[in-house]
Amino acid sequence: MHPELSLLVLKTRQLQDLLNFYTTLGLSFQEEKHGNGPVHFSCSIGRLLMEIYPLPKSMEIADKTTRIGFTVTNLDEIIKILKDDNNKIVSEPANNEWGYSAVVKDPDGRSVELREK
Repeated sequence: MHPELSLLVLKTRQLQDLLNFYTTLGLSFQEEKHGNGPVHFSCSIGRLLMEIYPLPKSMEIADKTTRIGFTVTNLDEIIKILKDDNNKIVSEPANNEWGYSAVVKDPDGRSVELREK
């Protein structure tokens, strides 16, 4: 049996901006709070649980080196919405060896690759 990715946690000082960004990609988040922990947001992507948490007070900035990839069904429409919301588009949608794809930055500066199904 091979390992399977089951959890991805992003931490941010911009909860609402990150929620808006990832919701634009088609993800649907639920608000959660466990015990004394902070309010955070989660969604299921297949068997993967993705969560967005507030950045701990001891950290000044969110990690910008993580790169995430999503397969989407409407790449051009998503790019238009992201542009209208002033998100950074690193590479415009184009056909390449991996298919029709683009790279954008989320509000914290993480690279997000979007590939159309």
